[in-house]
Amino acid sequence: MTPTNRLLAVALGWTLAGILAAAVPLCLTPWIVLGGVAAAVALIDAVLAGCYRRLEIERRLPGRFAQGEVGEVRLILKNGGGQAAAVEVFDGIPQGAEAPTLPWCGVVPARRDLRVFHPVRLLQRGEWVFGQVQVRRRSPCGLWLHHSRHLGDETVRVYPNYEPVVRYALLAMQHRDSPLGIVRRARPGTSRDFHQLRDYRDGDPLAQIDWKATSRRQMLISRDFQEQRNQSLVFLLDTGRRMRAMDGTLPQFDHALNAILLVSHVALKQGDQVSVKSFGGTERWLPPVKGAHAMPVLLNHLYDYQTTAAPSDFAAAVEQLMARQRRRSLVIVLTNLRGEDGKELVPALQVLQTKHLVLLTSLRERAVEAALAGPVDSFGGALQFLAANRYVSERREILASLAAHGVLTLDTTAQQLAVALANRYFDIKAAGRL
Repeated sequence: MTPTNRLLAVALGWTLAGILAAAVPLCLTPWIVLGGVAAAVALIDAVLAGCYRRLEIERRLPGRFAQGEVGEVRLILKNGGGQAAAVEVFDGIPQGAEAPTLPWCGVVPARRDLRVFHPVRLLQRGEWVFGQVQVRRRSPCGLWLHHSRHLGDETVRVYPNYEPVVRYALLAMQHRDSPLGIVRRARPGTSRDFHQLRDYRDGDPLAQIDWKATSRRQMLISRDFQEQRNQSLVFLLDTGRRMRAMDGTLPQFDHALNAILLVSHVALKQGDQVSVKSFGGTERWLPPVKGAHAMPVLLNHLYDYQTTAAPSDFAAAVEQLMARQRRRSLVIVLTNLRGEDGKELVPALQVLQTKHLVLLTSLRERAVEAALAGPVDSFGGALQFLAANRYVSERREILASLAAHGVLTLDTTAQQLAVALANRYFDIKAAGRL
């Protein structure tokens, strides 16, 4: 129990009155009486506060949190006593979380329940703990604050931001993929399997008309095709120190995870199977998954991935993946290229390409692009410009070398990664590369 500002103000006033009492002897007795009355009132107020019936509290957390997105936490305050409770409530949010409406201050009516909703934003993935709920309740006269703790620790999982996945799903249901930037490009070739016969529609090419069915039905019948299904997609994810570069409010690694979720959703919807292999300090493997249940499996596998300070060993990662993934697959390597990677990366991907179709996806850093685009007005600025230019040139040389050996490449910014990777996946499917 702690004193309130009101009690401290009373104590300060009584102390100042003591100075007057020391100067005027006739005021000494009233000052003493006044102090005794104030002390008695404060004591009785503290006793009454201690006799309050304890509040009962329930906390209901969202089923899952998405990184950087607001989740609504609900507190149910139950006052079984006969007096209204003026309280301040402090929820035990994890360290680093944002909860702008806390602490909550209000009055819980007597013998009533009160529901309090407050938004919480968790900025890092993984498992986080909501601690005890702390309550400060005012005494009847407002001189004391009675403290109490409620509930125990509760662990929650913070998943990668899957909002783009949900958004794409909603747009796809309405046949409006293009507002997100994902474009389905129809290409002739061997990448489409026969699906069904249907009535002819204006605009169908003549090559799509089934003439035998047309002669039987005495009306134009077209063949309907679908993308090849049951193909394999593997993400080879770099978790080394190079992926720690910040891009906006998130590191590049988190942008890569968001892209994996979106492309996985697209691939699973196409009937393909998805697996994930990490390297660079975090060695984990998700065997191929397929079907409607696969997205929760992916989320539960990826949510606690973290980068490390270890270097990225491409050769070892390729060797381990070749041993695990026997079936020919589209292997998407997600990393941030460096100039020194050429001697190790090119031979490793050549080995991987002997069995799989390889797509190297490299994330550009906006800080480097800003250094190239900014004005050069000092010697330090000139050095920065030259260093950034050399960095970009070395990356281009590695990408050109990979392209010369038949390795597919994608060089993009973190913000554009998810959509660009989904478009490249559709292009590869349409071209029948697998």
